[in-house]
Amino acid sequence: MAVSYFAEDVKMPAIKKRETTDWIRRVASGYGKRCGDIAYIFCSDEKILEVNRTYLQHDYYTDVITFDYTEGDKISGDIFISVDTVRSNAEQFGTDYDEELHRIIIHGILHLCGINDKGPGEREAMTRCEDEALKLR
Repeated sequence: MAVSYFAEDVKMPAIKKRETTDWIRRVASGYGKRCGDIAYIFCSDEKILEVNRTYLQHDYYTDVITFDYTEGDKISGDIFISVDTVRSNAEQFGTDYDEELHRIIIHGILHLCGINDKGPGEREAMTRCEDEALKLR
C-alpha cells in the first residue's frame, strides 16, 4: 500500500512527498478510509486533455481527473493533475500556487472517499471539505 508520485512531460512539483503522504492518510482516516495504492501523475494540459478524451470522452482541459479503484474502506486510484491548469487557476483565484496544488491533490482523495462535486450543492460541499483538509496540512 503506497502513495506514489510521478511526473509525465512536466517537472515534478516541489512537494514534500513524505509529509504529503502523511497528510493524505490523515484526511482519508477522517472519512473512515485507509490508503491502498494511490498514484499521482503530474502532467501538462495536453496530457490531461488526452486522458480526458481517451477515457472519459470529454473534450476539454481540467485540473484533475481521478480514476477510482477503491474497494470497501481502502481507497485506491490514479489521480492525474495538470500543473498547467493548477498554475492558471492559482493566478485566476489569486491564491498561492502551492496551496492550489495541495487543494487539487486532496480533491482527488476526497473523490476516492466518496465526495462528489457534480450535483446540486455538491461543489460547495467539496470546497468545504477541501478547506477542512487544507487546515490539517
